Amino acid sequence: VRLQVQNVEKPLYRGTFHCFQSIIKQESAFGLYKGIGSPMMGLTFINALVFGVQGNTLRALGKDTPLNQFLAGSAAGAIQCVICCPMELAKTRMQLQGTGEYKLKTKNYKNSLDCLVKIYQKEGLRGINRGMVSTFIRETPSFGFYFLTYDCMTRYLGCEAEDSYVIPKLLFSGGMSGIVSWLSTYPMDVIKSRLQADGVGGVTQYKGILDCVRKSYHEEGWRVFTRGLTSTLLRAFPVNAATFATVTVFLMYMKSEDNLPECEPGPVIHQPSSL
Repeated sequence: VRLQVQNVEKPLYRGTFHCFQSIIKQESAFGLYKGIGSPMMGLTFINALVFGVQGNTLRALGKDTPLNQFLAGSAAGAIQCVICCPMELAKTRMQLQGTGEYKLKTKNYKNSLDCLVKIYQKEGLRGINRGMVSTFIRETPSFGFYFLTYDCMTRYLGCEAEDSYVIPKLLFSGGMSGIVSWLSTYPMDVIKSRLQADGVGGVTQYKGILDCVRKSYHEEGWRVFTRGLTSTLLRAFPVNAATFATVTVFLMYMKSEDNLPECEPGPVIHQPSSL
């Protein structure tokens, strides 16, 4: 977020690792965890919604084809925007608060919940949903590629429940799914971050998505749309590897115990294997 929104005329960070070092040096290690409350509150609901919607949509579509995998994933991505957008708004605002300060001189928000409450009091529902359209444009195709890649990778690697290497295969498949997902719509994530950070400090720069795209490109060129990509991909692989592997293994376990006989694994459905 900090790399995506920093001022091009007075940049604070030269790149991902310089940003990482600067935050620790200037704000201590706790600076790396600013805004953590927001994803901790929202990610549980988001993942439950995403995997639930994806699995049920795929069953409703009937056939387990690559196109249906993409459509089911896209449907899941679109629906979870309702939670994702406010969550990321609070995260962005908290992460930008006190940039470069070891002890905050001015603390606008106590925590993520306080951030959302104050935004609502000042701007109403419109303020809470700032960046909703850009979030929708990013998440819908992104989750389509997310589930499609996972399905293709697990089929290609031949993930079998009795395979002694099934966990590493699932981890690798999930990690690659996360990378493909972010690469597919990353420029829109930059725009979303800029729109959600707009107004911090009382200065509003952008009228909307197209205005943000135009001004960002005019001031910084096409490279602006890859700002922060390295840090995003470094995060994406382990996070999504853990997410997909956990969900798949849990569903495999539940099915083997016959606790949920009617439940098919969400990410991997109707595969020609015991998985």
